[in-house]
Amino acid sequence: MTRVAAVDCGTNSIRLLVADCDPETGHLVELDRRMTIVRLGQGVDRTGRLAPEALERTFAACREYAGVIKELGAERIRFAATSASRDAENRDEFTAGVRDILGVEPEVVSGEQEAEFSFTGATRELVGADHLDKPYLVVDIGGGSTEFVVGDDHVRAARSVDVGCVRMTERHLVVDGAVTDPPTAAQTAAMRADIEAALDLAEQTVPLREARTLVGLAGSVTTVAGIALGLPAYDSARIHHSRIPYEQVREISERMLASTHAERAAIPVMHEGRVDVIAAGALVLLAVMERTGATEVVVSEHDILDGIAWSLT
Repeated sequence: MTRVAAVDCGTNSIRLLVADCDPETGHLVELDRRMTIVRLGQGVDRTGRLAPEALERTFAACREYAGVIKELGAERIRFAATSASRDAENRDEFTAGVRDILGVEPEVVSGEQEAEFSFTGATRELVGADHLDKPYLVVDIGGGSTEFVVGDDHVRAARSVDVGCVRMTERHLVVDGAVTDPPTAAQTAAMRADIEAALDLAEQTVPLREARTLVGLAGSVTTVAGIALGLPAYDSARIHHSRIPYEQVREISERMLASTHAERAAIPVMHEGRVDVIAAGALVLLAVMERTGATEVVVSEHDILDGIAWSLT
């Protein structure tokens, strides 16, 4: 086995996985998995730059992760940065800070690379499963972008589009610096139109409707699953590989769009960093299910982070 450390730095969160990977058996033993909401993409859609306070939150998380990596003795480290850092004019400042703290060059990965990592992480343990039909459509709803990947044992087509939960919230639901609670009908309609246009774009490259199994990744999807399951607290083991029917996704999306900040914050499985962006994230998931005709979404806790870890073996 090879002990590796994978870091996934997205628009809304930064996550760490330290694991022992055995490429011969396809078995991954998780030693430490953690997530910190840093909102690196704060304001990037509007300003084109990473905000100083967002950079400092991210660097603070990196310093914490550096300690964990050292303590567990990972042999190899890979740091993948996604949508927010791709878009930012001052991404060199971000790159230098990460390099100083972790001693590794952060890779600002393309949307296509991000999609392939997500597919590998989500499906490596599903390949050969007789209870799920292929091909799979893996949908990773991030903060700044959403990745679509269709494949069976391997990736057939992938596309990244700029509709993530943070980007949609900031673009459509923020007025005078504050999130509208709940969104107006006009705001929701504008957000939905943006999502549909992005799905049109994705469908130019990825045959979304050919997939037989929809696999959903990342915090928006796992939060919807936790709500659907009625969990008293976030429970990764219960959420992983849960199957949430379309009707529940539709009901939860409508509920999130009709609720206030306080009502969303009171939901037991809701992470405080997702309270303001879950309505947008749930709407993206709903739109994907409606576009593809999926009757359910298979929820995976294994995603781009696991794909990054496997790339080190």
